Amino acid sequence: MMTSEEIGRFYKALKNTDLITVETLIKDYIVKEVSPIAILNEGLIGAMGIIGQEFKAGQVWVPEVLLAARNMHRGIELLKPQLLKDKVPSRGKFLIGTVKGDIHDIGKNLVTMMMAGAGYEVIDLGIDVPREKFIESISKDHPHIIGLSALLTTTMLEMKEVIRSIRQTFSNPPKIIVGGAPVTQKFAVEIKADGYGEDAVRAVELANQLLSSGEIT
Repeated sequence: MMTSEEIGRFYKALKNTDLITVETLIKDYIVKEVSPIAILNEGLIGAMGIIGQEFKAGQVWVPEVLLAARNMHRGIELLKPQLLKDKVPSRGKFLIGTVKGDIHDIGKNLVTMMMAGAGYEVIDLGIDVPREKFIESISKDHPHIIGLSALLTTTMLEMKEVIRSIRQTFSNPPKIIVGGAPVTQKFAVEIKADGYGEDAVRAVELANQLLSSGEIT
């Protein structure tokens, strides 16, 4: 079990603009033969959780979270050989895309990074994604949860069509969560989404809740 001081070291490393800082820290812990699962869950994910809560509270901004997410991904890359050797399972598969007609991706990318950092296997379809591409990917990749993103009021309604297409196509469809600047809880209920993430932190919390509730198998 890592101490708060040790988690603080990871927190500082994730916020450092120099990638060498997080690389050095990870390598130090690997040399000390600390469990790669502990480094991932307590160190990297624990520290990213703190940054996520700071973001939610308005204490840090998107560029700082993106920097931390970049550093976290570098740390995960260094840990991958150890994690694969220990056969650490992913928490679940998360499919995400910005719906057709919308080319905005900052929010989507933030959710992608946070979900990957939380232990999910992320499949990012990118921007301007047609319904058919979501259907195709669900058939091929079998995700547990789908994230739909939109930044324009004109593309919000496409979310409703994507959800309808998915549920018409699959008898046991994945859970679908939605988000984006113009999206609200009320709108999510209207289009029959399974959840609304007002930010990247909430998206991770939602996914965890859906998994832990036993709604996803």
